[in-house]
Amino acid sequence: MNKIKSSALYIMAIFYLLAGLNHFINPDGYLRLIPEYLPFHYALNFVAGICEVSFGIGLFFPKSRSLASWGIIVMLLAFIPAHVYFIQLNSCVDNGLCLPSWTGWFRLVIIHPLLIYWAYLYTSERYILTKN
Repeated sequence: MNKIKSSALYIMAIFYLLAGLNHFINPDGYLRLIPEYLPFHYALNFVAGICEVSFGIGLFFPKSRSLASWGIIVMLLAFIPAHVYFIQLNSCVDNGLCLPSWTGWFRLVIIHPLLIYWAYLYTSERYILTKN
């Protein structure tokens, strides 16, 4: 694996590891982003945090890298309702995050697909047993 792709892999791993831990350190911000129509907000936040931490750790190991990458893709797809909900709230959550309204769309249409593509780069079988 070339140095840029290897560095990007570790940056992504740390990103998901820290984001997952943040679900436990600062749950309120995430809980406000879970659409009202979804049940069990605390459980969903907990599961999201566990998944992000697990997938982040999985990226560090060649044998679990492809599976972790696919897990990240599925997880990001599962997060789409939260992004749509944020847009429906005009990018402003009660007692929390308020951003210009275009940012919700930017996150959904630009950032989210880029994150999915980034994870997709490491789904290939050749990265399962590749030594860094």
